Amino acid sequence: MNHHHDHDQPSLTKNQALVFGALSKADGPLTAYGILDLLRSDGFRAPLQVYRALDKLVDFGMVHRLESLNAFVACSHPGCTSHESAAFAICETCGQVEEFAPDNAISLLKAWAQEKKFKLAKTTVELRGLCAKCAGA
Repeated sequence: MNHHHDHDQPSLTKNQALVFGALSKADGPLTAYGILDLLRSDGFRAPLQVYRALDKLVDFGMVHRLESLNAFVACSHPGCTSHESAAFAICETCGQVEEFAPDNAISLLKAWAQEKKFKLAKTTVELRGLCAKCAGA
């Protein structure tokens, strides 16, 4: 058993593990209600149960919230430390989401924030448009 990864993955409650599992298997972002529908058979009854689990998973950096969709995605590289900034390209046709780390853009934003003495808590960049597949269709 390899123990040095313990700090990457916090120990999850049953609900958190179920919610994370649902998001990991999903093809795209899911709303809390979408997750609730998937987990009804696992004993989820109320959106609040889903939101509570999601809040924790977001805190752990395992899940990202897509503000513009009010939906959630599993982080594509859990254990990465740069969780205060993430970027997502969201296809408005098929709903596919690609996560990437826009380091140059983020450093520009951080520089702006420092210059303005704005205390940055987190940065989420969302690109909306068409993925290569849909754009080529």
